[in-house]
Amino acid sequence: MAAPDLSATIAAVWRIESARVLGSLTRLLRDVGLAEDFAQDALIAALEQWPRSGVPDNPGAWLTTTAHHRALDHLRRQRMLDRKHRLLGEAAEVAMDERTPEASVEQGAIDDDVLRLMFVACHPALPAEARSALTLRLLGGLTTAEIAHAFLVPEPTIAQRIVRAKKTLREAQVAFELPAREDLPERLGSVLEVIYLLFNEGYTATAGAQWMRPALCEEALRLGRILAELSPQQPEVHGLTALMELQASRIGARVNGAGDPILLTDQIRVRWDQLLIRRGLAALARGEALGARGPYLLQAAIAACHARAATLEQTDWTAMAALYQELFALTGSPVVELNRAVAVSMCQGPAAGLAIADRLAAQGALHSYHLLPSVRADLLEKLGRAGEARREWQHAASLTHNEREQRLLCERADRLRGEP
Repeated sequence: MAAPDLSATIAAVWRIESARVLGSLTRLLRDVGLAEDFAQDALIAALEQWPRSGVPDNPGAWLTTTAHHRALDHLRRQRMLDRKHRLLGEAAEVAMDERTPEASVEQGAIDDDVLRLMFVACHPALPAEARSALTLRLLGGLTTAEIAHAFLVPEPTIAQRIVRAKKTLREAQVAFELPAREDLPERLGSVLEVIYLLFNEGYTATAGAQWMRPALCEEALRLGRILAELSPQQPEVHGLTALMELQASRIGARVNGAGDPILLTDQIRVRWDQLLIRRGLAALARGEALGARGPYLLQAAIAACHARAATLEQTDWTAMAALYQELFALTGSPVVELNRAVAVSMCQGPAAGLAIADRLAAQGALHSYHLLPSVRADLLEKLGRAGEARREWQHAASLTHNEREQRLLCERADRLRGEP
């Protein structure tokens, strides 16, 4: 058994390299489930051998070569190599050269495999919750228990989702290849959606006792950065990466010592991570240089308005309101319009913002979205309509399932107790 410190090293290597190992195996086996089995075999071999031999100079290559070796043995036993000898013969010789395992790994090919694996894990044939779980498992290197903890879902439920997802991919015979050019925008959108869903669940948890789960944000950011490296000519990939970098820069300022939420208006901005801000602004510039702004680039541009302002008062709310209007024209999302209401209230006054929020309430599209009554409550309070504001704070608290956020909203309501 590996010593504790070496076990931690192997776990860290696995978290970094597992997507490349799995991608390479999936290209060979054309079966995600089978690929994961042999990847796990390679991990077990590392836990057994590295304590005696030491960590290899290129641990990722070692894991990939070991996994390939075992996968090829399996293919032989199953008599599946007969029709593949001609295509796999040369690759098999390289993969089985134990003297120089690094020679079996070409970084460009491995990176292509990781990109293909992303598209497989986020395939439209899978329901959204299965895409998220499978992405964290295959590309994030998380265990089933870690995924279950991240989403506050029982571990057997996550295990079933992953098993069903693999079965669906196998039965649908999903090809392990990049989408055709004409299908790329739609398929890429699915990948970006899953990564951002993971980030948002970490940034503001939908349920549970903690307001944030930073580890989930870190995994989403890592996947976004990988995707940006593998798809450097896709502007929306840079847009999503920029958006996550900029939002993640605020994580250290979003909670107090007790873990309670600190709203944007009350955050100490010197606690924002300046390295992440610089990285986010650089990614935004790369994306905007590639062409027209899509939804993620527009959201990143909005986040940049916050990041560039040293204080709340110095924020360019007029520019932000215009960006939200542009984003709404592109998406038609009532959530975007609600955010525009906040920006408008900051540059034109709370009454102007409330008019937009009231219109959304009348339309009913956000009737179960707790931030609509929360925004209305804040604006009503600023207008001196305390009694109405208190009822809206209470209504917002009843709609959220996050315990920290619920407590914050109840406190806002209690402050107005007795007010007309």
